[in-house]
Amino acid sequence: MSEYKSEFLRELSWRGFIKQMTHEAELDAYCASGTPVAYIGFDATADSLHVGSLLQIMMLRIFQRHGGKPVALMGGGTTKIGDPTDKEKSRPLLTDAQINANIAGIKKAFRPFLTFGDGACDAIMVNNDDWLGKLGYIQMLREIGIHFTINTMVKQDTVARRLEAEQPYTFLEFNYLLMQSYDFLELFRRQGCRLQLGGSDQWGNIVGGVDLVHKVEGGKAFGLTAHLITTSSGGKMGKTADGAVWLNADRRSPYEYWQFWRNTEDADVGRFLRLFTDLPKAEIEKLEALEGAAINDAKIALANAATALLHGEAAAREAEAAAKAVFSDGASSAGLPTALVPQADLEAGMLVAAACTAAGLSKSNGEARRLIEQGAIRLNDELVSDPNAKVSLADLQDGAIKLSAGKKRHALIKAG
Repeated sequence: MSEYKSEFLRELSWRGFIKQMTHEAELDAYCASGTPVAYIGFDATADSLHVGSLLQIMMLRIFQRHGGKPVALMGGGTTKIGDPTDKEKSRPLLTDAQINANIAGIKKAFRPFLTFGDGACDAIMVNNDDWLGKLGYIQMLREIGIHFTINTMVKQDTVARRLEAEQPYTFLEFNYLLMQSYDFLELFRRQGCRLQLGGSDQWGNIVGGVDLVHKVEGGKAFGLTAHLITTSSGGKMGKTADGAVWLNADRRSPYEYWQFWRNTEDADVGRFLRLFTDLPKAEIEKLEALEGAAINDAKIALANAATALLHGEAAAREAEAAAKAVFSDGASSAGLPTALVPQADLEAGMLVAAACTAAGLSKSNGEARRLIEQGAIRLNDELVSDPNAKVSLADLQDGAIKLSAGKKRHALIKAG
């Protein structure tokens, strides 16, 4: 459509979210009238979401901003199977205790982005184990299984790819489509939810739910997907050399989160400003037009806006100030991620490699040694060349020891 009636779809469109949707004109009308309800499901495979899930959260945020009621669905039930979509092998099965602990961690990520409460447009959080866990097997087969054909299911990309590669695709995984579709049906019944949002890899599952709502309840339901995000160099969004960019502050500090966005590739800055910030269109277009060294101003604006959304304005300002201190002045800063190590270890002399691992700059002492051999590690801004070098209390400056891995990753060590 050349112009949507719905402010929600208009904003998704200019920001570059939309990949696919069902019943475009009817969906537009639904989103433009009354209080539409939309949901996205998040399986509990880890105790925090990472930046790869931020696109979906931002869609719910925009939806709420334009008068919609967002539903964040925790996959307490579907995680017991594991989403096979785009996975070459089966996911490891988690225990109930692991799933519940993961859900407790995941919930923290939504509070900065959505307003929860009892109002008409306030977001709610639900757990699909509340209904999937009570659903009898024969009941599932008779009421839900009858509406799905094996002919259609085996044509899904993941299934076809696994079968072609002669990789196992278990009957357990085969049920995931039915369970996700049943989620949509339950939310249609319980919340009047008529829209499911998600990444384009979920298109088959979303269409399955749309069809199930129509077949079982005779209701009109809709699906909308966003583009899967990769960096311009082909990397996976939210993955860095030192692991996933987690949203929870105890997994990735505000300073490290700020640095992730500050280090965005030049070609991705405009796109990420549109997708991952609330900045208005006119301001983004000005930032997109910057060239040469001035593009760093756009990267800082991106880092500040994205960090402020998740961690607050104060954390974003502190991270920017810490970065300026490190990169402009070469000074240590309290804004850097900090690790406490036993004072006795520093008194005895601690391997720099072990200190790097404790500070999160390396995954192991072996990796840290390799970084030292490559000339990538600095101690208080001085290059470390000996893989067996040690750090001690004598290296403390203003109560902290600064470690750097390359030019962009820094941390502090303090005696605990």
